[in-house]
Amino acid sequence: MNSPRSASTWWSVGAGAAPAIPLLLLACGFLPVRAQDLTADAGWRDVSAAEYQQHLAALDVLVAACQTQRTTRGAAQGAAQKSGATKLDFPACDASQVGPNDRVQWPAGAASGPREVRYDWLRVALARAARKDSAAPQGILGAIPNPNRKTVTADQVLSDARQRLSDDAKQVQLPGEPNPDYAAERQSLNAILAERAYQGVSEVSTMGRFQEWLANKLDRFFSGLIRFGSRSPWLVWLLWGLLVAGVSTLLVWLLMRIEWQSRAQLIPDLATGPGAPSAREWQLWLRDAQAEAAKGRWREAIHFVYWAAIARLESKRLWPADRARTPREYLELMAASDARTPNLAALTRSFERTWYGGRAAAASDFNAALEQAAALGVAAE
Repeated sequence: MNSPRSASTWWSVGAGAAPAIPLLLLACGFLPVRAQDLTADAGWRDVSAAEYQQHLAALDVLVAACQTQRTTRGAAQGAAQKSGATKLDFPACDASQVGPNDRVQWPAGAASGPREVRYDWLRVALARAARKDSAAPQGILGAIPNPNRKTVTADQVLSDARQRLSDDAKQVQLPGEPNPDYAAERQSLNAILAERAYQGVSEVSTMGRFQEWLANKLDRFFSGLIRFGSRSPWLVWLLWGLLVAGVSTLLVWLLMRIEWQSRAQLIPDLATGPGAPSAREWQLWLRDAQAEAAKGRWREAIHFVYWAAIARLESKRLWPADRARTPREYLELMAASDARTPNLAALTRSFERTWYGGRAAAASDFNAALEQAAALGVAAE
């Protein structure tokens, strides 16, 4: 039958499965049954549990009569040949006598809703038994050679059918089980979850789910990449080549950037010429500038501030010491990208206007020169 049954009362594996095996083989095509031997859907009828039992008893009588007629095969065949009213070898096994399928209305408390019980399996079994030829099974696996496969006879199928009908009748007599009450189990689980070990447990946050999703995506991507690389070894060498080329390009770019930022190169520590600005400490140049400013001689004060700045830069080995350079030549030795170049250019213009151009200087010009020199590293101590 194809109706749903309770887990505790419907078809146990040990008792119910063994008789059903030949019937299952029969339904799957392991026993030869022709399509014309099976009747169409006989329809449904609503029955009570008692009527369902009566139907099962009637079906058991039908199967028993089929078995008896097959046992007395010679007499049955003779009667069939004389009457000529049927083409069946065993008329008692006529599958049309099974009747419609049952829609059983179970008693209150036994089950919720009706249960549909089909008898297609019994119709197939009777149609098989109605023929006298008992050929070997030619089902879907008939073409596969199997010396251990045993032929299931129609008589064995009928015996198993009677056993199944008997088991179904016993199931109707068993009281229905009420819905189980899990209140005690729920109380026990709530007590466990209330313990201290589970106090910090919470649902996964949205960020946590996103991180898990992203990790799964990356894992599938790299796993696919590894599988593709195992099938294509050339890909590994290609990636290595791209990596080496990228690192090499980065190193070249860094070296060129360093070269652009500072065109002046460090020179060996040579002895400073006596006439070079750095031959005299830049602090002395700055002290002389402050002395001239105290006297109000702003032109001479700017002159000493300028050479204090040149001595300070020259002491950092930005260029070789040479007293013959002009202020413009000192300025050209500075890289355009050097942050100190704008301050040296402004100090050079102020020095040239007052010292070489003969322009009168004031205290504001001296203070501006001091600020520009301070940006170059020249600051009063």
